[in-house]
Amino acid sequence: MTFINCNQNSMNLHTKEQLFAKNLFHFIQNNVPHDQPIIVLCIGTDRSTGDSLGPLVGHYLNYKPLMKLQVYGTIDEPVHAKNLEETILNIHNQYDHPYIIAVDAALSTMPKVKTVDVGIGSLSPGAAVKKDLPPIGDLYIKGYVNVSGFMEFSILQNTRLSVVMHMAKQIAQALYYADTHLKQQSSIFKLKGAQ
Repeated sequence: MTFINCNQNSMNLHTKEQLFAKNLFHFIQNNVPHDQPIIVLCIGTDRSTGDSLGPLVGHYLNYKPLMKLQVYGTIDEPVHAKNLEETILNIHNQYDHPYIIAVDAALSTMPKVKTVDVGIGSLSPGAAVKKDLPPIGDLYIKGYVNVSGFMEFSILQNTRLSVVMHMAKQIAQALYYADTHLKQQSSIFKLKGAQ
């Protein structure tokens, strides 16, 4: 399901951002037990503009006072093809039954460019450039940064940074909104349990 068109020129962008944030929170709220650890796995590399969406989301989230979400993958410490399997293993060693939200850039047809899909299930990182990596995630967030169909690696390299940055900020803000509301929900559960 596509929740937001990240085109800077679209009307009512603020309203669309709010709707995206609320829908993402409800996705998480309805699918994750409140005591299950939630990992945001931001996949990509800072060496390719188009593929930097995930690390930029992680970078922006690192500046937020997160309480419920744990973030892996930033500009300084990206999670990419070479260390993805090791990172997944580390997450499963550190957390008991983690719920993984996988964030990655994607390519698609022109109407989907600058939109974000959120859905239940895993995504296949590196699929746009024909990399054979394991599917990952219980919930996915895919940001369509450019068109597919021909010379995908070159297209990712030549994607406009402004497009990727705007999408990353909106995804990070939506995840922060979810974190804030999940934290409030946990406080309510604690208060109810204390009575």
